[in-house]
Amino acid sequence: MKIRARLTWWYAAILVVSLIVMGIGTYAQIAEQMRHNHRHYLWEHALDETSEMVFEVGLPSVIVGIVSGWWIARHALKPVTALTEAVEKVHDGNLREQLTRSGNGDELDRLTEVFNSMTMRLDGSFQRIREFTLHASHELKTPLTVMRGELETALREENLTAAQRERLESQIDEIERLAKIVDGLTLLTRADAGQVKLNFETVRLDDLVRESFADAKILAQPQNIHVNLAACDNVSVSGDRHRLRQLLLNLADNAIKYNHPNGEVTISLQRNNGFAEFKIENTGTGLSPELQPRVFERFFRGDSSHSNGVEGCGLGLSIAQWITGAHHGNIQFISEPDKLTTVSVRLPGAGAPA
Repeated sequence: MKIRARLTWWYAAILVVSLIVMGIGTYAQIAEQMRHNHRHYLWEHALDETSEMVFEVGLPSVIVGIVSGWWIARHALKPVTALTEAVEKVHDGNLREQLTRSGNGDELDRLTEVFNSMTMRLDGSFQRIREFTLHASHELKTPLTVMRGELETALREENLTAAQRERLESQIDEIERLAKIVDGLTLLTRADAGQVKLNFETVRLDDLVRESFADAKILAQPQNIHVNLAACDNVSVSGDRHRLRQLLLNLADNAIKYNHPNGEVTISLQRNNGFAEFKIENTGTGLSPELQPRVFERFFRGDSSHSNGVEGCGLGLSIAQWITGAHHGNIQFISEPDKLTTVSVRLPGAGAPA
């Protein structure tokens, strides 16, 4: 029950109790006057007069009081409703926007001031976290580059044994994995800070889909996964070609990595009511319903029993979500465990291609 309704019911209860008290008092007063004045009316006359007074005067007063109380509660709590609606719109991207204060110095104005102060502190904390992540990622790039260069130089030596060569190649693979994590963190951190610039132009999305389809077939060969291009309509979008290609490759890479050997991946691109709808399906293990809401969280890799043997760091879908949002689209993840997993991307089209 809302506060407004609760206050109205409390107010109505108080008025009813007041009416009952008024009736008892009126009845007692009339009876006392009859005794003192030695009037020969029956007690029923006193009860009739009391009832008449209560119903003709008290009951309309109660109704007017209830309506007035509801109106007062509604207008008194209107600032609370406005504050609630404003707070609902607050998220980590607009913490610097201050809520409008009434300036009258009441409790709600004070509450708004406290909330604005809290959001400013949160924004400062998030800013420090972003700066730390960005600086740490930047500082890690140089030693990783140096380590890789040294390992590649050592790998070119001719007197290496097979075991030594295998160990060096394994170390280079791990450095590449670390470099991908650093690059992903750097990209997401810069995106959070609004430092990533996108070069918007008209892009033939069907061309990018065909390119990613060709890349996916190469990536799928080690696991003998069949990649199928079900549909590829001619459709153009307004966006950054490099980021859109990164989006498609991330989704294709995920569909192959989280799949069964000899499984299937189906890619499709369709034009629908001025939108480009891209879908990629795979026959992997999938995710349980309780884990699916977390699929776009950073470093989330699903059920550990199925993802421990899969290369990756859990940033691919987070990057895909950011790229989709930056292009004013939306991305959706639907999974039926051990059956089919579908990732859908919907982007606003830029008209028919020339």
